[in-house]
Amino acid sequence: MTADYTPKELMACVAARELRDGEVVFVGIGLPNLACNLARATHAPKLLLIYESGAVGAVPERLPVSVGDPSLVTGCIMVASMADVFQSFLQGGRIEVGFLGGAQVDRWGNINTTVVGGSYEHPKVRLPGSGGAAEIAVHARRLLIIGALSPRMFPADVDFVTSPGNRYHGTPRSAFKHPGAGPRRVITDRAILEANDDTGELELSALYPGETVESVRAQVGWPLAVRDALGSVEPPSAEELRLLRDVLDPKRLFLKG
Repeated sequence: MTADYTPKELMACVAARELRDGEVVFVGIGLPNLACNLARATHAPKLLLIYESGAVGAVPERLPVSVGDPSLVTGCIMVASMADVFQSFLQGGRIEVGFLGGAQVDRWGNINTTVVGGSYEHPKVRLPGSGGAAEIAVHARRLLIIGALSPRMFPADVDFVTSPGNRYHGTPRSAFKHPGAGPRRVITDRAILEANDDTGELELSALYPGETVESVRAQVGWPLAVRDALGSVEPPSAEELRLLRDVLDPKRLFLKG
């Protein structure tokens, strides 16, 4: 990694490039929000953002600090109830892209945001839980996951399945009749992982500048398969960095660290 940009800036840029103009995205706060607004400021001006709190088509004048931030009302097409957002938009099949992160992501794209270590009743760490994440994982037509690689965050199996991925204890998600396609890509700070079309297992599909297959494999808890045609990722452009630093997150609320 060069000194010209940080891992978080690179992750935001890579995630932004995954989005296509005109798509409807269910987005949360943090790097996914930055990625969506970066995409809208560059190649996807017609991107439609929907927030869990009910803001539909928000164009905030400043960086929102939570899904309940009043700034999300600015420029909205509508402000709906949470019931309408989840029932009419998400369960209705209108969300094309969902963005999620978590404390753990396993080889099948299952996400844990509930408990780590021990049992559910007596865990080592109890986390906030699902919120709307399980519904997003089930219903979004395409799911993108974002998170920094580490053996702790990317074990072979999560301690608890909060949000379903492509396979659960050997059973494919199709057997559970989940309508969404499940996790397609995982945007990390070192590489892009992509789901195998046949098995659903996450594989290495592209490397970031300065990374190797070995450096990525050392950060996951399973024997990571590598695509035959391994891609590369372009570093952030000067314009992408300007937008992130000077326009979208000038106070480094989410880009710090």
